[in-house]
Amino acid sequence: EVQLVESGGGWVQPGGSLKLSCVASGFTFSNTAMEWVRHPPEWGVEWISSINSRGQATTYADYAKDRFTMSRDNSKNTMYLQMNNLLPSDTAVYYCAKVGVDPRGQGTQVTVSS
Repeated sequence: EVQLVESGGGWVQPGGSLKLSCVASGFTFSNTAMEWVRHPPEWGVEWISSINSRGQATTYADYAKDRFTMSRDNSKNTMYLQMNNLLPSDTAVYYCAKVGVDPRGQGTQVTVSS
């Protein structure tokens, strides 16, 4: 059974940072391209970033460039999203997923407010 468990969310003031983690199991993580997506409270799901199976190539949505960094550690079946200079508009539930597959986990809530 595929399992993706996100963690690391929380409340942070504008300009702050958070690092999200996603632990994967139930499939060969090291052979799988992955992505982060988010679901803001009043919008549909937004794609954030993707990473290839070896972690050599990443792509980002324009709003995430220069602020977010996606990485992975295949030895730990874990991927990360380092988020800096957070804005209130980054408030959302964040999910990890296989590229092109709807998120399966519970997500982790990120709230950015003063």
